[in-house]
Amino acid sequence: MSDVTVPTATSVDADLVRPFRIAIPQRDVDDLRERLARTRWNRQLPGTAWDRGVPVAHLREVADHWRDAYDWREQEARLNAFPQFMTRLDGQDIHFLHVRSPEPDALPLVLTHGWPNSFLEFVDMIGHLTDPRAHGGDPRQAFHVVVPSPPGFGFSEPPREAGWSIARVGGMWAGLMRRLGYERYGVQGGDLGAYIAPAVAEADPERVVGVYLIGGLGIPSEEDVPGLTEEEHAAYMKIMGSDWVQGTDHHALLRAAPQTFAYGWEDSPVAGLAWMLQKLKEFGPADSTPEDVLGRDAILTNASLYWFTGTFGSSSWPMYDTTAIGWPQGQRHAPTGVYHGIAGLRRIAARDCDLIHWPLDNPGVHHFIAMEQPAPLAADMATFFAPLR
Repeated sequence: MSDVTVPTATSVDADLVRPFRIAIPQRDVDDLRERLARTRWNRQLPGTAWDRGVPVAHLREVADHWRDAYDWREQEARLNAFPQFMTRLDGQDIHFLHVRSPEPDALPLVLTHGWPNSFLEFVDMIGHLTDPRAHGGDPRQAFHVVVPSPPGFGFSEPPREAGWSIARVGGMWAGLMRRLGYERYGVQGGDLGAYIAPAVAEADPERVVGVYLIGGLGIPSEEDVPGLTEEEHAAYMKIMGSDWVQGTDHHALLRAAPQTFAYGWEDSPVAGLAWMLQKLKEFGPADSTPEDVLGRDAILTNASLYWFTGTFGSSSWPMYDTTAIGWPQGQRHAPTGVYHGIAGLRRIAARDCDLIHWPLDNPGVHHFIAMEQPAPLAADMATFFAPLR
């Protein structure tokens, strides 16, 4: 079991950690609806289905729901049911959820979301992690959950200068866990989080007990290709032909001119929604829409968070502060596990980490598996961390 001392209300300096509550002004909610109503719709270009991007008819349907039926206040209240805080780390105001388990020996766990997502990614999973007893699970596998928003995402302050790095954020998360009084903890991440989670272990090797990634580990680089076995090469070619690799190259786009594109995303909610739907479509199965897999209101709540916080542009720093795309890498300080292992590529993944968990049959089809399969993901995380407590 964990020997963590759970911080009490008096053990965390109130000057360093401040309670936070989402309270979007009504004028901003009204402005969103008015802008949606005034959308200047473009014509549908020739092509079939999503060949030219998000179809006009589909986008209009989702935008109409956002304007007429979607209830931001209901979603805001749901998010405010989670304890939220602000703290200053490395000169930045950082927003985070901190949900303690009712189980006293729970293991602290940091969850880091991906792009274009937010802390919303984990809201359906938090209860499974913090209170497994209430969800038919083993109370001995409970977690105290911390969900920080990286700089420039959601309510966290955007970077004020260039040169931000994944390593810098990893150090910030290590500092946050020290500030909360946790001596041992695990880290988890998918997408952007799959880069940040190993960086936390690099920054805090004495405290991190394990690193759990959704996927992405073990994808060969171009330099690896000549040395791949036949099975590995087949797996590599399958990945390279997938929609999320062959789709809109957001890394190149956001590396080249994020300021230019952000004018549209920050001025038109439909432009921001279209961009988000484009990426969520490419991150999911080809025969479905993003709403089929993730839920329409969940997608609109995420889009609303980006809109109200003005972070469509500022959240692109992981791309514009890099020179090229690279796949997630392992680390040697703590054991590593994944939710989605890639058949045929375990050897590649294990070169850079102590890989102890590589399942091939976990359910789920979308890139943001925490939103699609919260219960199975929580259960698999519990399995990975069980021997590491």
